[in-house]
Amino acid sequence: MATHKKILIPTSYSVILAVSGTHLINDLIQFLLPALYPVFKSQYALNYFQLGLLTLAQQITACILQPIMGLYGDLKPKPYSLAVSMTVVAFGIVTLAMADSFMLLLVSATILGIGSALFHPEASRVCRMASGGKLGFAQSSFQVGGNTGTALGPLAAALFVLPLGQISTVWFGLLAVIGVIILIRVAKWFTNHQRMINSTDASPRILPQLPKKHLIFAFAIIGALLLSKFVYIETFKSYYTFFLIEKFGLAIQEAQTLLFVFLGAIAVGTFVGGPIGDRIGRKKVIWGSILGALPFALILPHMTLAGTIALSIIVGLILASAFSAIVVYAQELLPQKVGMVAGLVFGFAFGVGALGAAALGAAADLVGMQQVFNYMSGLLLLGFLTLFLPDIAWAKED
Repeated sequence: MATHKKILIPTSYSVILAVSGTHLINDLIQFLLPALYPVFKSQYALNYFQLGLLTLAQQITACILQPIMGLYGDLKPKPYSLAVSMTVVAFGIVTLAMADSFMLLLVSATILGIGSALFHPEASRVCRMASGGKLGFAQSSFQVGGNTGTALGPLAAALFVLPLGQISTVWFGLLAVIGVIILIRVAKWFTNHQRMINSTDASPRILPQLPKKHLIFAFAIIGALLLSKFVYIETFKSYYTFFLIEKFGLAIQEAQTLLFVFLGAIAVGTFVGGPIGDRIGRKKVIWGSILGALPFALILPHMTLAGTIALSIIVGLILASAFSAIVVYAQELLPQKVGMVAGLVFGFAFGVGALGAAALGAAADLVGMQQVFNYMSGLLLLGFLTLFLPDIAWAKED
């Protein structure tokens, strides 16, 4: 009988960095769509509701497909699926560059969403595989790549796309090609890693699972927390430039730059949350994040321009720290289906955020963007539901 030697798989920082880097590329390209909303609004005579529909088309595909792709990856891991996802993203950005009507913009938004849906659950799984037990660190590193890409989106639009026009987005397809090359190398590591796992006792520790009714309740609470966080953030991302233009009379480029500042704060906050969760527990990070941002979000719409900028940074830093903790916490609830859980969390977050942004965009058509910003911070009150999450010892890594 063959014997298996028990070994410890070390943290593969190069793989985590590679996946985080391609996450940056993916989310940079993904955010070129909302970054161009001011251009589309004037060029194609779109209203806020139509802009919300573009967000919905991009995100709803992720909402539907990510859990499916995550479960498929749990059952039948495909090392090269990440490279395929980036190829789809490249096709989507080229389509966006060529779109000349609202319907074609919807098509390109959908293609981008499909690429994102293929990418996120598998990328999250690979980072977990490479974590060496540092689950919060790995997830935060993965997320900070995406948030950095999202933050660079409006800056790229302000400095490059807006001056040169919509067609210039085609050049970002070259970044996607670079991403494909990187992910092919990650696929080779993936294959070697699986071979090592299969020939040793290095398989990850499987934690106990809660009873089914407790799992359903816990995931319902997680869904409510994701709703509060992502409807707020997606609305902020989609309409913050319009809020600044409407309230302070800023030029589009100035407003895009300030959006970059907010999204940069989100990137920093995302990285901080995971390692802290490794040390003090995921639930404490979730508590501090969503409720900690609430008072600053409430007063943000009533501040001067300088105060608005300062509070947007504070809100971004605090609110973003929860997501990595939520993802890892949810994966610990179902440790044998980490890909499906990642897909479910990402998909629900993207979908509910897009639906909320579309609904609040419609509301802005009726009452104005300033009023929407006055009221949407109330969503963060759902953070009090953290009290009802299972307080289980294994939710915190030893």
